[in-house]
Amino acid sequence: MTYLLVPVLFFGLIIFFASFFVVKQETAAIVERFGKFLAVRHSGLHLKIPIIDQIAKRLNLRIQQLDVIIDTKTLDNVFIKMKVSVQYQVIRENVKDAYYRLENPENQITSYVFDVVRAEVPKTKLDDVFVRKDDIAIAVKSELQDAMQSYGYDIIKALVTDIDPDEQVKHAMNRINAAEREKTAAEYESEAQRIRIVAVAKAEAESKKLQGQGIADQRREIARGLEESVRVLNSVNINSHEASALILVTQHYDTLQAVGASSRSNLVLLPNSPTAASNMLNDLVVAMTTATTVGEASKGNYPAPEKKDHEK
Repeated sequence: MTYLLVPVLFFGLIIFFASFFVVKQETAAIVERFGKFLAVRHSGLHLKIPIIDQIAKRLNLRIQQLDVIIDTKTLDNVFIKMKVSVQYQVIRENVKDAYYRLENPENQITSYVFDVVRAEVPKTKLDDVFVRKDDIAIAVKSELQDAMQSYGYDIIKALVTDIDPDEQVKHAMNRINAAEREKTAAEYESEAQRIRIVAVAKAEAESKKLQGQGIADQRREIARGLEESVRVLNSVNINSHEASALILVTQHYDTLQAVGASSRSNLVLLPNSPTAASNMLNDLVVAMTTATTVGEASKGNYPAPEKKDHEK
């Protein structure tokens, strides 16, 4: 009897401990009895009949994410790859439907995502796909929400996380963007150049205006000075003609003095009259002839000039 009691107790302990099972937090356990659905057990310690009752499946009740990569074409015939991330969760009250009605929920969700994206993207041009990606995500979520709720799944969020056109298309888009920026930069540079030219022209005009006023004021003061000088000379019985000549000669020598005051001056004064050029040419010819005669005489080629009687 003692030898039989030990195995019976051991078997009884196994049966006893097999009657209890634990379900972790945010997990649901499907309990079946002889292959038929019995109950859904949530987190905590639970009791079942050993051998008769079995845990068929433990379902994760936390939010899960499924990433779907889709090849599709836009309205302007550009092929792109889109990555749609679907966040879904098993509904606590519909754990039975989530387990028994769908064999593979990930494949089911993927099929719906493919269907929606390939229906929406071909209606949109490539540039608009980047702008309207939120609209595509909303369309995916709406379609999945209506389809998956009846199977015990809740669609939390659908996100278009990546849009990847072909490499050549990306290079072309970058070139277009660079050309557009260069065009804008050229327009701004031209506008800046125009502003600088206008500013320089305004400054030059203002300078010319002030310079003209200065010259006018200078000539006005000169005229007043000449008038005062003529008045003074007239007071000492010098007529207007003689006074004008005297003033001109005085200004002439003042000018020569101002020119000579600079040691680096290279100014040449020439007569200014209709016969000035002819007279200057004659003077040059006479000077050169005289210089030649003096030079020959110093070499003995010509007889020295005779002395006059008073020199003897």
